[in-house]
Amino acid sequence: MGKYTQDAQQLLRLIGGKENIAAVSHCVTRMRFVLNDPSKADVEAIEAMKVVKGSFTQAGQFQVIIGNAVADFYNDFVKVAGVEGVSKDAVKQAAKKNQNVLQKVIAALAEIFAPLIPAIMAAFVLVYLERFFRKISPQVISSVVVPFCSLVLAVMAAHFIVGPIGWKIGSAISSVVYAGITGSFKVVFGAIFGFVYAPLVITGLHHMSNAIDLQLIADYGGTMLWPMIALSNIAQGSAVMGMIILQKKNVAAQEVNVPAGISCYLGVTEPAIFGVNLKYGFPFICGMIGSAISAVVCVMTSTTANAVGVGGIPGILSIQPKYMGSFAICMVIAFVIPMTLTFIVGKKKLSMADRVGAGDSADTVDVSAEAGSISATENTETTELNGDGANTLRAFLTGKVIPLKEVNDGVFSEGVMGDGLAILPENDTLYAPCDGEVTVLMDESRHACGLTLENGMEILLHIGIDTVEMQGDGFEYLVSLNQKVKQGTPLVRFDREKIRTAGHPDVTVCIVTEEGNAKDFEFVTDIHAEAGKTEIVLFN
Repeated sequence: MGKYTQDAQQLLRLIGGKENIAAVSHCVTRMRFVLNDPSKADVEAIEAMKVVKGSFTQAGQFQVIIGNAVADFYNDFVKVAGVEGVSKDAVKQAAKKNQNVLQKVIAALAEIFAPLIPAIMAAFVLVYLERFFRKISPQVISSVVVPFCSLVLAVMAAHFIVGPIGWKIGSAISSVVYAGITGSFKVVFGAIFGFVYAPLVITGLHHMSNAIDLQLIADYGGTMLWPMIALSNIAQGSAVMGMIILQKKNVAAQEVNVPAGISCYLGVTEPAIFGVNLKYGFPFICGMIGSAISAVVCVMTSTTANAVGVGGIPGILSIQPKYMGSFAICMVIAFVIPMTLTFIVGKKKLSMADRVGAGDSADTVDVSAEAGSISATENTETTELNGDGANTLRAFLTGKVIPLKEVNDGVFSEGVMGDGLAILPENDTLYAPCDGEVTVLMDESRHACGLTLENGMEILLHIGIDTVEMQGDGFEYLVSLNQKVKQGTPLVRFDREKIRTAGHPDVTVCIVTEEGNAKDFEFVTDIHAEAGKTEIVLFN
């Protein structure tokens, strides 16, 4: 059994089975599918797979981002599926049936502009001559006459007629681009190109720039277009870095963010763009803004590359030596601005669930923005216990208070989610340890609750270890999302006997996932606490 056999079986089921696969291939980071019926693919479930970094549909292909291990995953997948892989070109041809008119036009433009214009024209001449000689040649000698006559005449036409014409057209295009980069409006040109390059990657039209780059190098001894492309990659990677900082306590998110950011800095942008930045939206825009600003500085300093090379940070190796200093400054801009913008915007836009997730043993439960969308429970009990909760958290359960390290679950005990403590419960109702607002609920499992205090501090209360597997059996919410609660308000009622029968510890943790304006935390452990009365966390 291969390393990814089980994941491959799951993906096969989620895309609609073997009969829904028209063609399959892979590239550097992605599985590329042409599906007979794209609507059968369960995209949400596919993206929830741990091995999957994201997915998207482009040019009629359903592409699943796996990452650097895609080759091994692909080998296991074709064995499990019982299908034969095909080349990327074959996948492109098969995908045309799933494209609308606009997508076909875009795909044609991307393919047309990838090579040099003279080569395109020469290819057209060769095709025409091959058809002509095949039509007039007897079948007996066609296998000799057709290729010989077609190639000889095509080479002559390319050398004396088509080549010079095509070169003039290519030179004209490069002249227009060069004028834009170096002329009076170069700042505007740089800003627009830097801003739109990442969206071009999504459509595939970015391949057009290769032909223009090569023509600029041939006509002017270098290209000022390529440095801006490398900076766009860095900017998108830096937006991911902003997400890494924001989601430092979300283990599941970091499994996608970290490799996506690294690969983007090394020139492979798809995992970052599709797996992270487009998923949340605002990081992609922040990356585009940072790319535009760095591109403006790039054209203002006339930063030029000798050749088209690897994008991202290695792009500096393609820069002409005298411009390496200015390119380094542009790189700093592409690092700092997207990262800073993403962090600032993310602090406002990302929910607590997106930032910290919800941990269960060695796994982390992915909490979506709608995770807390539950209907108000019929039990609206608001009985309060004693205490005002100012600058303290009081016991949320009655029982022995222990340090996190004694939980021994591999996530909470290691402080991955943040600092805190745990209680071995003696009662079956979880109470609010302080005044606050209910900002995280999990309607399917009902085993966790998140509160946000007025000082910006955020806490997560988590009943049991691996209790998410119980799918809500034995748990009842007593509050609703966005409800204002007082210290001592009942939050969750749970069945300790059902938890034990299911084979899970009922130890309940309290994690400070975001400190807000609070500081100087003191966690009081190794004592017996009474719910609503005993102070267990002190802070300023």
